[in-house]
Amino acid sequence: MGAEAGGEEDFDSFFLRTLPRIERLTARILGRDPRAEDVAVEALARAYAHWSSVGHMDKRDAWVFRVATNLALDVVRRRRPEAAPLNRSGPVDDEVALRLAAVAALRHLTRRQQEVVVLRYIADLSELEVGLALRMSQGTVKSHLHRAMPKLRHELGESFVRSPVP
Repeated sequence: MGAEAGGEEDFDSFFLRTLPRIERLTARILGRDPRAEDVAVEALARAYAHWSSVGHMDKRDAWVFRVATNLALDVVRRRRPEAAPLNRSGPVDDEVALRLAAVAALRHLTRRQQEVVVLRYIADLSELEVGLALRMSQGTVKSHLHRAMPKLRHELGESFVRSPVP
């Protein structure tokens, strides 16, 4: 997860080091939504507001990843379903369709399952890193993934779930 543990890091250094990773995470969750950057900055603003405690955490990166994931999932939940594009084809439209299908499928999971799936497969964190971010054991992460995957397979189809989420 980066240089999180050991020693003090000032917020400016943390911000500069972490912002690109948080922006990638929120962009992967929200797609081309312009709110992705706002969500990333909001997560870091919350870290700044609580820097007196967050700054001393061994896993401050995990903390801000969790906050960013929760904020991005809140945006996804508030979205109105988008209509499928008409008479268009091509790689961009395929990506949009896949992203919309993934978002719709995620809505069928519990919030905790959503967090675990997003951090594991969209943010590409290891199961151990997901556990640290969500303050749960690696076994609990595996359990949530084990319960979430059949639901995603049911919603998306077997072949989609076996390929990486866009």
